[in-house]
Amino acid sequence: MRIAVTGSIATDHLMVFPGRIADQLLPDQLAHLSLSFLVDRLDVRRGGVAANIAFGLGVLGLRPVLVGAVGSDFAEYEVWLKEHGVDTTGVRVSARRQTARFVCVTDEDAHQIAAFHTGAMAEAAEIDLRDLISAGARPDLVLVSPNDPAAMLRHTGDCRTLGIPFAADPSQQLARLDGDQARVLVAGASWLFTNEYEAALLQERTGLGRDEILATTGTWVTTLGEKGVRIDRAGRPALTVHAIPATDVADPTGVGDAFRAGFLAAVGRRLPVESAAQLGCALASVALGTVGSQTYETDPAGLLDIVQRAYGADAARRLSSAAGHFDAGRRT
Repeated sequence: MRIAVTGSIATDHLMVFPGRIADQLLPDQLAHLSLSFLVDRLDVRRGGVAANIAFGLGVLGLRPVLVGAVGSDFAEYEVWLKEHGVDTTGVRVSARRQTARFVCVTDEDAHQIAAFHTGAMAEAAEIDLRDLISAGARPDLVLVSPNDPAAMLRHTGDCRTLGIPFAADPSQQLARLDGDQARVLVAGASWLFTNEYEAALLQERTGLGRDEILATTGTWVTTLGEKGVRIDRAGRPALTVHAIPATDVADPTGVGDAFRAGFLAAVGRRLPVESAAQLGCALASVALGTVGSQTYETDPAGLLDIVQRAYGADAARRLSSAAGHFDAGRRT
């Protein structure tokens, strides 16, 4: 199965301040606030939801098509993604803007001051999925993940027009969508991804109950953090797959993206939905143990071992049919 992943592509600039931001704030001077922090560490990481998910699918051997807008500063990033099995046919390079950038300062209390520069992502709505077909890269499934809201709605509309199944992953952009937009985005989706908070927010935004949303979608996948993942389908009992206990937590950034990559990799191999959730949880546990959202390594034997220890020999056996297609990832 060829999967196209639409959404954000960004560079993250993460800095650590060895103190407390709160100590630098003077209550009687907030109207004249002007602060500068001397930081001890700067990590520049490859990021963006779509790029993170495409990376995970690539190292699992699916050769996904990445769809998004970037700037002329994307060249090195593009090489990295191609080296990890990602097809960048659907990436638009802006002539005017740089790739989206996230800049964040984190203090010793894990409090943050951050900014996100949209950059070239503002042009993502100009991307027409018909161009993928013209380029010989027609997808079997399109994931619509967080992006410029107009782009998300356009890609959803393109899928309906072209008759391509799609998965809706509104995530953090739910805060930017009004009720009508949220309903349009998820209606007819073969797959719907949210976390527990986003599931509640989606119902509030759309004015629809869980059963009403399920009546318009195929399968609703809700991640529950340390409690695992719940899978809902209309007319069927909910299926819950427990999370893999964290043994080495290095960085939670991008863990949800890794879950989606593992889940969709199993879907792409036509595996049962329970196996998809188990593979998603396994890849998420690997990502949780590394710093950065595109630095984890994976191999078939390691993933199957994680699945067997967490879910049993039968679960590992079901996944083993697809494991031979997985490519080993590479650490920077």
